[in-house]
Amino acid sequence: MHTCSALVVPARLAQPVHVKAVELDVSALQRVATGEVGVIVGRDWHVYLDSEANQVATPNLRAEALIREAGIEVEETLHGTALFLGHGSDAEEADAPRRLIRLAEQLFDLPLAA
Repeated sequence: MHTCSALVVPARLAQPVHVKAVELDVSALQRVATGEVGVIVGRDWHVYLDSEANQVATPNLRAEALIREAGIEVEETLHGTALFLGHGSDAEEADAPRRLIRLAEQLFDLPLAA
């Protein structure tokens, strides 16, 4: 089991975007998604999210905005909570990159002390 600081972007606007220490294992990733876990990969980060475009799940407009601002075009609507992490060595998970956290702070106008 490996613990990392993740940038968590909930789909529900009433829930705050935050940085949280998470223990990463299969069950932790499955809690992110109501169905299959999907991954979008950026230059120095990746995000786990619900890969099934479930009509019942809440669209995650903040995660879409953050991913677009980080330089990745998103073709489909994202749903559910998004869990952003960094790339570590040997395909290990790493803490969410500080630059991605700063970008989220600017986009959502809130401090996210890591």
